Amino acid sequence: MLFLNRHKCINLALQGGGAHGAFTWGVLDYLLSDDELEIGWLSGASAGAINAVAVAHGLAHGSRGLAQETLRSVWEAVEKLGVPDLIRLNPFLSSFAKAAPMPNMTTFFSPYDLNPMGFDPLRNLLNQFIDFELIRERCPVDLVISATDVATGRARLFRRAELSLEVVLASACLPNLHHAVEIDGHAYWDGGFSANPDLLTMTTEGPVQDTLIVQLNPFNKPGVPKVPKEIEDRVNTITFNQPLIRDVEMIVLAQEMQVGWFAPHDGRLARMKAHRFHLIEAGLHTASLHSATKAVPETGMLAYLHSAGRQEAAKWIEENKGAVGLRSTVDLRARYLSE
Repeated sequence: MLFLNRHKCINLALQGGGAHGAFTWGVLDYLLSDDELEIGWLSGASAGAINAVAVAHGLAHGSRGLAQETLRSVWEAVEKLGVPDLIRLNPFLSSFAKAAPMPNMTTFFSPYDLNPMGFDPLRNLLNQFIDFELIRERCPVDLVISATDVATGRARLFRRAELSLEVVLASACLPNLHHAVEIDGHAYWDGGFSANPDLLTMTTEGPVQDTLIVQLNPFNKPGVPKVPKEIEDRVNTITFNQPLIRDVEMIVLAQEMQVGWFAPHDGRLARMKAHRFHLIEAGLHTASLHSATKAVPETGMLAYLHSAGRQEAAKWIEENKGAVGLRSTVDLRARYLSE
């Protein structure tokens, strides 16, 4: 692996969140501009997977600058797409697409009805900007891209050697917007349902012992939702945060286990116990945004979130970069598991 001898090397765990992934774009844009900080492994789900492969494309060419350019190109193309194309394919629905929250529209209309040919504009977008073959052959970092097996609900984790356009489309496949993506006879939906993103693989297998989580969904939203839009929004947030909480629970259990004479000497357990974690959160900037905005990449929102991501990354580097390789800068139990 290319970057292991550099002083500040860190894995990146990128949570999914639709158009809110523009925040992660901003974080990555800033991190890539810091020559002292190198990337270990990349783990991503959904929008996190798209951001991950954009970075991997640039790194496969040996250029951090190209990684930044690819991120920008991808998100500018996402913005130009506007509302999901399966809605725009139907003239009746297109007139309502921006007047009603997208999840409400897709409650009544299946993508198999609206889009029987399974057209996905993300396919053309990714084909235009991402060289998957080059990433498989030359990218100096490993990737862990998650998708959810429709039949079992379990996470399927794809590594760099398996990376393809279909893998990323599967990771970003919201079932109310797109047909399930088939790979090797299995149908897949969005990776955010089962690993958002996967932390355990990087923690137990990766050579780099620091991981920075870029979290899009807010974890604490006080109050009880009582109207349909608020209930839907909270259900969405809870659903996509649960896989991350599950991984954190396992890691915290390992880290708090007392090591003694009768303790199991498990390599995976030891690696989880020793791993250091860091966190950049978008919650301050996304908590007030309804989950429906994840499906509508509006220009002003994308620009705001990109700027916010850069701002939070700059703050994190100033306050915490010196701790990389030495200690964690986030208390996982306090942040994710305390009431």
